[in-house]
Amino acid sequence: MANPAHDTEGVARSQSGAGQPPRPATFVAQVMAELRKVVQPTRQELITYTLVVLLFVSVVMGFVFGLDQLFRWVMGLVFGA
Repeated sequence: MANPAHDTEGVARSQSGAGQPPRPATFVAQVMAELRKVVQPTRQELITYTLVVLLFVSVVMGFVFGLDQLFRWVMGLVFGA
């Protein structure tokens, strides 16, 4: 069997038995190691990402609204309005 995996900060993964959750201290150490890897976006990146998400959501809302109107029209034809 291979050596236990280590992340970039060198925190060893839990060595507990099969099916058992890792010890709380190990879990906290792993979380802290992952949080050290997080890079904060710049103000311009944050604005850009926000606009992209809002545009995407607007497009999907328009698509769903269009489908809703199409189905409403088809149901009107099938069942009579």
